[in-house]
Amino acid sequence: MQPSTVLLFSRNGMGEGPSELQLSLIAKFFTLTLLSNQLPDKILFITEGVKLVCEGSPILPRLDELESKGVEMVICKTCTDTFGITDKVQVGIIGGMPDILEAIQKADKVISL
Repeated sequence: MQPSTVLLFSRNGMGEGPSELQLSLIAKFFTLTLLSNQLPDKILFITEGVKLVCEGSPILPRLDELESKGVEMVICKTCTDTFGITDKVQVGIIGGMPDILEAIQKADKVISL
């Protein structure tokens, strides 16, 4: 049995640098993840990372595809409320810190990106 993996995104993109570069990197990351067929069990979105799952995000098609392949996505409600974007979430489920904590504690491996 393959170990369970959770990805944690806390940025509106990937890495440091200009926002266009961060979004380009995360788009490439998810494209290659889909092609690899080694999908994470869950993806968690907190702080600025919640913007990735909202209307207008350039990676929504990839996230939709991941979700259709069974990848669960949990989006921090406190974060979406803080940014005033709760009604713009397009994929995943809006959850609270208990949901995020449970996912992290049950995972064999957590990767923060």
